[in-house]
Amino acid sequence: MAQLRWKHVGTLLLGMVTLFLALDAGMKLIGAQPAVATTGELGFSEAATRLLGLVLGISTLLYLVPKTRILGAILLTGYLGGAVAVQARNGASVLTHVLFGVYLGMAAWGALWLRDEDLRRQLPFDRNSGT
Repeated sequence: MAQLRWKHVGTLLLGMVTLFLALDAGMKLIGAQPAVATTGELGFSEAATRLLGLVLGISTLLYLVPKTRILGAILLTGYLGGAVAVQARNGASVLTHVLFGVYLGMAAWGALWLRDEDLRRQLPFDRNSGT
């Protein structure tokens, strides 16, 4: 019963992560002024912002589809790692901006871990898993 509840938490978390990433990708793809301006402040052109939106959108779609979910999570991890590096290079606030990609990546993988028993076997975090 408790395992079923954690799976629901994972589903909710997966939905929240996907919604956020899809919104971010969509704003970049359509060239929305807030996305272009904010990404421009980090040193990216409007064309590069759209390319980032495309990469993020494809990775998010892969994350959303059950059969390609792990691949999507891996690609998102790379994308978010780049975001962390760019924020650090630009001297952004560590807790709110630099580590935001880490927080989002942890939420993305945490959602999968809570939902997928096979993944929990591959990445065990309980005390008795070392046997």
